[in-house]
Formats: sequence, C-alpha cells, structure tokens
Amino acid sequence: MNETDKAFERLVVEQKGTIYSVCLMFADCADEADDLFQEVLINLWKGFATFRGESSARTWVHRAALNTCISFDRKKRRRKSAELDIEPELLSPASATGRQVEMLRERISCLEPFDRAIVLLWLENMSYDEIGQIVGISARHVGVRLVRIREKLKSQK
Repeated sequence: MNETDKAFERLVVEQKGTIYSVCLMFADCADEADDLFQEVLINLWKGFATFRGESSARTWVHRAALNTCISFDRKKRRRKSAELDIEPELLSPASATGRQVEMLRERISCLEPFDRAIVLLWLENMSYDEIGQIVGISARHVGVRLVRIREKLKSQK
C-alpha cells in the first residue's frame, strides 16, 4: 500500500461517521445510505489527488458527500418509481427518542436539497462560517437560510 492509499484510508476512517450521517439524511432506507456511502467514497477517491488542503479535510469531505447526495437526490426525483413504505430501524420506533428522530428526519426530508444540506451541517454543530464554506454561501446568508428553514419546519404539520 503506497502513501496515497494510506492517507486516503486514514481520511475515510476519520470521516466515516460524517459521511454516513450525510448519506442517511438523503436516503430512504439503510441500503440506500450504504449505496450513497460507496458513491461518496468513489468521488472522494477520484478527487483525493487534487485536494490542495485549502480547506480542512472535514470541510472537503462534507462538500463532496453533500454534492454526491444532492446529485443522487435529483436523479431519484426525476425517476418515476414505486415507493416502498420500509423505514430503517436506526433507533427503536417504540422509544420516544426513536419517534422524535423519525419525525425530524421526515420533516427535514421535505426540504429542498440545499436547505437539507444546511440543516444537516448545523445539526453537526458546525459554525456558520464552516457551513458557508461547504455550501458556497456567506456565513450571514447561512443564518438567514436557517431562520427561513426553521419557519418552514415549524409550519409543517
């Protein structure tokens, strides 16, 4: 295994939780999240040699994961397919926490992909500056978007 392979493996080990949480936010089931995870890894590998380190590795991985998942989401919305009513059991649906997590996931999934990405990054406790770097807007605009997103989420029934 050469140095590039080792460096990539370290990056994946350090960031796999981040990658998977992005994938889960855009997936309808656990299998789809696994597929998205693989797609993100492929895209990260393709771009790894050109990563210049101008941003942190975490920022770069988030951006790649979000771009991969948003592209997948767009393709999925264009396809006309039968929808399955199967939900992944990340937390027991019988528990209060499980119900809250599922309700939050359902509400967030109704948002546009760009807004969904901002919420996901915010839930990851990222600063507005970091979120702005990842999605390509100013920190101030991140704050404005989050206020609007909160209003949308509050108005959902």
